[in-house]
Amino acid sequence: MEQLIRRFYEDLWNRWDNDAIEDLLDEDFVFRGSLGTETRGLAEWRSYRDTVRAGSADFHNHIVTLLADGDHAAVRLQYTGTHTGPLVGLAPTGRRFTYSGAAFFTGHGGRLTSAWVLGDLTTLHEQLS
Repeated sequence: MEQLIRRFYEDLWNRWDNDAIEDLLDEDFVFRGSLGTETRGLAEWRSYRDTVRAGSADFHNHIVTLLADGDHAAVRLQYTGTHTGPLVGLAPTGRRFTYSGAAFFTGHGGRLTSAWVLGDLTTLHEQLS
């Protein structure tokens, strides 16, 4: 499970590797992101991720702490990026940002089946406003 989580952030988010999506995520992957959006399935999740990328082409996830137990995991994260496109309802500012978050995962059969993410959007919004 720990390796799946690390690849989720390194491959799917930090490298934007679309070829790894089907290797890591269950076809019915359920994702609830910090932006309040819930997705189901690979295409919806990719659309969410690409929305974030459109708002910050250099968006990066840094794992601070990762705890895994069987098919469950919790992760403390730090997100960084540059506000280059619309994000959290704000027009691009060109400002750098850093904010914290946490994510809770489940997995089964060697793939991630769900993720629920909480990001400190108040801090993000303050940095971009």
